[in-house]
Amino acid sequence: MRSILMLCAAIFICASYSTVSSSSMTKFSKRMSDLMSDEARTFDALVIMKHQADLEGCEGCVEKQKKGRYVFNKLVDAAQTQAPLVAWLGKNEIRYQAFYVANVIALFSVNVESLEAVAARDDVLKIVSNAESIALPPIKKSKIPLSKASGTGVGRNIISIGAHRVWNKYNVRGEGIVVAGQDTGYDWDHPGLINSYRGWDGVRAKHKFNWHDATHKELSPGNNSCGLSTEEPCDDDDHGTHTMGTIVGSEGAKNQVGVAPGAKWIGCRNMDRGFGRLSTYLECFEWFLAPYPKGGNPRVDGNPDKAPHVINNSWGCPTEEGCYGDQMELVLKAMRAAGIMVVVSAGNEGPDCSTIDSTPAFHSALTFTVGAHDHRTGVIAEFSSRGPSAFDGEIGPDVTAPGEHIRSTTRRGRYGSFFWSGTSMAGPHVTGLVALLWSADPSLIGDIDRTVEIIRSTATPAEGDGCGGVAIDAVPNNTFGYGRINAHAAIASLLSSKPVPANW
Repeated sequence: MRSILMLCAAIFICASYSTVSSSSMTKFSKRMSDLMSDEARTFDALVIMKHQADLEGCEGCVEKQKKGRYVFNKLVDAAQTQAPLVAWLGKNEIRYQAFYVANVIALFSVNVESLEAVAARDDVLKIVSNAESIALPPIKKSKIPLSKASGTGVGRNIISIGAHRVWNKYNVRGEGIVVAGQDTGYDWDHPGLINSYRGWDGVRAKHKFNWHDATHKELSPGNNSCGLSTEEPCDDDDHGTHTMGTIVGSEGAKNQVGVAPGAKWIGCRNMDRGFGRLSTYLECFEWFLAPYPKGGNPRVDGNPDKAPHVINNSWGCPTEEGCYGDQMELVLKAMRAAGIMVVVSAGNEGPDCSTIDSTPAFHSALTFTVGAHDHRTGVIAEFSSRGPSAFDGEIGPDVTAPGEHIRSTTRRGRYGSFFWSGTSMAGPHVTGLVALLWSADPSLIGDIDRTVEIIRSTATPAEGDGCGGVAIDAVPNNTFGYGRINAHAAIASLLSSKPVPANW
């Protein structure tokens, strides 16, 4: 069982399949060909098309909105190459879901013969498994009940990174920024979350463009407390609500658990009680790129102007479960090209080296990866995954953030009975920091390279443990990356050359 939230089941290493023709056998992933050895079964698969969008060449794309529209149009245009295969699928009565965020098509309940026919097509690059997989997060909880360990007010983890100083000194709380999360769902009307939900105007809720449920089939055993394809935000596990609270949670003068309480949030449910599949992750990313109404056509009704600025991802797909990452790479490139920052949790497989072994965290150049430290001591969390990345060999994580003994929002308007620990808790601190930075200086919005540089350069360096042969006092290293985040230092650095308004 994995320590980060989700596992997926898509492998990109090609393997031979004895009954597939020689011209197409290498198009099946090892996982897919292994499953297909049982010819009596039907399978869920993902077809990666040969043609993919070229997202380069957007002249004058400085503003995030312009980037988003350009990327959306390019992706939708590239996905038109699906038409011949879609026609064939319809003729053969094969159920499918076509995506454009990457030029791929999910197939459902398809037999071996049909998969072989699809693999034989010239317009198909690869076929991988889309089977659901399990990874309920083993969240660590303190044995000390919160009622005895902490009162209300500003969370100690929030104080430790200096976020409260940003609020008080610069009057910056994330205003004007939209954060997003894909997770187990969200308790949208929680007292600590409702006022920052973009779908709440203070009188009534409008979930259109603000919430999406990518779970259309029960993937977990037992009863699903939320149902499927829900009309409004719902959390079936607490995990999502907890992560969003660390980003924006606040009840005014009390229960200030979020880094950027002035930001707005939107959300997508990408799993069913901790069970997910590649297509649910893709659907959430596609919805974030250009949100669309429930039941709408993503390519026609999607509106990139309603996309979030930054996405929190406290989940991961590990390699030992078969997710080697290539298919997610296409999606992450699209997010980056659109100016949407993707923050991911490093994983809870420490203290061994090279345990950043899951997508999306191990995509060093396309995501911002966050490890966990104890805010009370500054010491790295033993469970925090270390680098180098198992995918590209790069140093990771980028930084660390508080991830032990974290108090935040949970379902039914509560704040949980115990502290929570995990890199799932650390990542949201950085998502909140991005909101503070982009709120403090709107010219930074969508400039991911500069944002990364500011967060890295203002982090407090800390010694590593020699992973990857990197010296323990090197910066970055494979334990802390560039160090422990410092929100106050980051904002001060950003604003140091800018005049400060009188009311600040």
